[in-house]
Amino acid sequence: MQIRLLGPLQVIEENVPIDIPGEKLRTITAALALTPGTPVLAVDLLDELWGDRLPKTAENSLQSHIARLRRILAKQTGKPSSRNLIRTSHSGYLLDVDPDDVDALWFTHAVDVASRYVDEDSERVVKLLNEAFSVWRGPALLDAGNGMTCRIAYARLEETKLIGRELFIEAHLKLGRHQQVIPELEQLLAQHPLRERFCEQLMTALYRSGRQADAISTYRRVQHNLSAELGIDPGPGMRKKFKEVLQQEENLLL
Repeated sequence: MQIRLLGPLQVIEENVPIDIPGEKLRTITAALALTPGTPVLAVDLLDELWGDRLPKTAENSLQSHIARLRRILAKQTGKPSSRNLIRTSHSGYLLDVDPDDVDALWFTHAVDVASRYVDEDSERVVKLLNEAFSVWRGPALLDAGNGMTCRIAYARLEETKLIGRELFIEAHLKLGRHQQVIPELEQLLAQHPLRERFCEQLMTALYRSGRQADAISTYRRVQHNLSAELGIDPGPGMRKKFKEVLQQEENLLL
């Protein structure tokens, strides 16, 4: 069974989509799918579903939601055994699926692998991350409620996605595709004006394209944003890149 969290929740069994109706059932499914094979405490699921507005019947309601979710899985897959995909532990519930069948976990692993190969096999990194980005269908955990677990997972996945873009662009730069990545970097920096790594990469790409003045202008713009928004100066990586551009260091062309 595949669980897709990188966008609206999707549960798929043998290419057949399973409809999970209602926000609470989707929240339970998502919370369990984030740590497949590992029990999620019932108290944490209660907090995820109701937060500070815990009704007196919350524990019974949770058990009813779990039972309904099991019935849905069994009915829509046509397999009574599918109800056993949600197992009861001594303190909560777990989802018995392979982590590789959860797109969010697969994506996170792909970015981790890319980080290990970016310096030695850039073509592999580009291919891997192209495949990884293709699984995104929208904001992560889009319809999984507003509980703490899903909010934290959303933030973590969005950050991982940005790290993936940095690695993707770094691989292209290592392959000499500096002009190719400039439009994407300009868009990314417009969307994330305080992200220093994007600034460093854009400065490199612009300089290699014979646009030293634009590289300097990019630095000044981000420097201003950091000062105005956070009251801080650029970090050492960004300052080092700026110095290399000013001094026309040969290593910038490597």
